[in-house]
Amino acid sequence: MNELLVSEQTNTSTLEQIKEIIKQKHVELLHLQFVDIEGVLKHVTVTAEQLDDVVQGKMMFDGSSIKGFSPINRSDLYLLPDLQTFAVLPWTVEDGYAEARFLCSVMNPDGTLFDGDPRNVLKKTVERAKQKGYTISVGPELEFFLFKTDENGNPTTTPQDNGGYFEPSPKDLGERVRLDIYRALKAMGFTIEASHHEVAEGQHEINFKYADALSSADNATTYKWVVKTIAKKYGLHATFMPKPIFGINGSGMHVNISLFKDGENAFFDPSDDNQLSETAYQFIAGLLHNVKSFAAITNPLVNSYKRLVPGYEAPCYIAWSASNRSALIRIPAKRGLATRVELRCPDPSANPYLAFAVIAEAGLDGVEKEFTCPAPIDEDIFHMTNERRKELRIENLPGSLGKAIEELENGTIGRHTLGDHVFNEYIAMKKNEWDSYRTAVHAWEIEHYQAKF
Repeated sequence: MNELLVSEQTNTSTLEQIKEIIKQKHVELLHLQFVDIEGVLKHVTVTAEQLDDVVQGKMMFDGSSIKGFSPINRSDLYLLPDLQTFAVLPWTVEDGYAEARFLCSVMNPDGTLFDGDPRNVLKKTVERAKQKGYTISVGPELEFFLFKTDENGNPTTTPQDNGGYFEPSPKDLGERVRLDIYRALKAMGFTIEASHHEVAEGQHEINFKYADALSSADNATTYKWVVKTIAKKYGLHATFMPKPIFGINGSGMHVNISLFKDGENAFFDPSDDNQLSETAYQFIAGLLHNVKSFAAITNPLVNSYKRLVPGYEAPCYIAWSASNRSALIRIPAKRGLATRVELRCPDPSANPYLAFAVIAEAGLDGVEKEFTCPAPIDEDIFHMTNERRKELRIENLPGSLGKAIEELENGTIGRHTLGDHVFNEYIAMKKNEWDSYRTAVHAWEIEHYQAKF
């Protein structure tokens, strides 16, 4: 087993550098992290003295205790750390000692990739793209809310401030929290591009630089963990729930994606009116064609579909435009190496590994099959009449998690991307979630029906 595992590691110099950092920073503990199918971060902690065993993939865990992973009769799984994800945790540096972490891939006892690991799902997508000559670049934008907590430390739905879009202090009370998040992320190797208050009260965004698809998913996972950890230190609760409060904007995770070939941006063509290549148009067409089938992955919660409604800047209509923010897909203004496609429907509750994988596969499906891209829609779709949308053949995203699950199950892109293990477990998990919501009696029903009937 171990020879196969070690073969996936980076070079010896990287390991020696890590050992030197551990020595200099007096790192005592190593957190080995991975995510479950829903994207929830898990970890096991070992001492730094076990580093050599760790990097050889000798750390075993019980896969049957992780939702959607392994049956109890085949429960032994191993963690293989990605040395490039090593980071000292800045908030643990205290009295001369510190802790560090690795993000890991999950392996079978024979050293092969475990099919149930979302990180491995994305690795397979990256490899398929590579075989076609492409490198996938992704830059996500994750919004979040900061809420006050009660006397027991439990989250409330009271925003931490009443600031608005781009407002500074004193209205933006989250400025200090964001600064500490920024410093923590920077210390862990992130390049931060912007930090600001978002549109809704208590809503924030910190943008980090794009990267290859796997690194970007690693970064998104780390970002969510760091945001929650730093917020807790301020007595606040950070949530990536898409729509925590009715009547105000929800939180999105716009995904900017590009394909590179031979070091050049495959989406850029200076001779085109929009400076987009044929590959870019085919990729857009692939996203439009497949989006209904992958919405249950990019928008995975019952609550996700409370955000995807008209009037709150969240796209719910299937169309594209070079600049129109009411469209599902837009093309940001920068061109050349920065040419990219922005998919605006995903939300930050999505598992980044599965979301980036299915978005990339959907676009590549359009490239491989040479789909024809429909005309762009530059009108404000939110304010169109139903008749006008029908005339332009603008369809809607699924209106509920239940409908999205049906589309995922009946489509082809989900199973192709996720593989049988994750696909079947994911469908079963989401059906249970939808049934639980569908059969529950909600406060709205009591308020509207109890007295009346």
